[in-house]
Amino acid sequence: MTTTTPTTTTTTQVDDEFGAWLPGRWVPAPRYLLRRARVLDALAALPAGRVVEVGCGAAALLHDLHRRGHSCTGLEHSAAARDVARALHAATDVAVCEGPGADWAGRFDALVSCEVLEHIEDDRGALSEWVGWLKPGARVVLSAPAHPTLFGPTDTWAGHVRRYTRAGFATLAEHAGLRVDRVESYGFPAGYVTMALRTAALVARPNRGGSAAENTAASGVERSVEVGLYGAQRSRAGRWALRAALRAQEPFLSTRLGEGYLLIATKA
Repeated sequence: MTTTTPTTTTTTQVDDEFGAWLPGRWVPAPRYLLRRARVLDALAALPAGRVVEVGCGAAALLHDLHRRGHSCTGLEHSAAARDVARALHAATDVAVCEGPGADWAGRFDALVSCEVLEHIEDDRGALSEWVGWLKPGARVVLSAPAHPTLFGPTDTWAGHVRRYTRAGFATLAEHAGLRVDRVESYGFPAGYVTMALRTAALVARPNRGGSAAENTAASGVERSVEVGLYGAQRSRAGRWALRAALRAQEPFLSTRLGEGYLLIATKA
């Protein structure tokens, strides 16, 4: 049964299919849901422990992991995103902080970072630092946009500096001291539809025109288009379409057809 509540409140709501959302402020976009399904699957067998998400944005994924019994910490540099994340977690003990703690070395049992490394010039240095926060044998789940040839308006809008090849993404993880278990290609074919719709929406509005850092800070919680469409997404037809998209991507996870890569690894 799906939770239904009036959208006039700003209290966190939880949809049984889509997870946590903040009415009028942040909702789970379709592309996020395609990725979320794969992240939760990758962490399904993880025993309850300490999980850190780097670049947590609204921290909706941590809401899912908290409900599974994990002790969760979100790291987020954007003040706007931290504000949304703390509002979404007003009723949980999930910590959302701006920077790492002095006692983080070897602290965590798992690390998640979705759509973050493509924003960072020194992605190798950043990932190596994150791996230092993990216990030996810790699980790592990373995602990033795929195919450098697809770099376009949505990447500039979001503050990306690159897209990844499958081999390049795996090599990055290995250089940081991770053993790569697998790399999935997610989002085919529905991810390309959402990319096209987002590109069309961006073309129709004035260019945001910020620096890469400013665009990065806004990208994790900018949901102006999605908030307006969320009612349709939660309708019977919308739910059917999302279920179909989730099923459709599964046969293609081992291919290069998806528009995003999800890397699952273990700290050596």
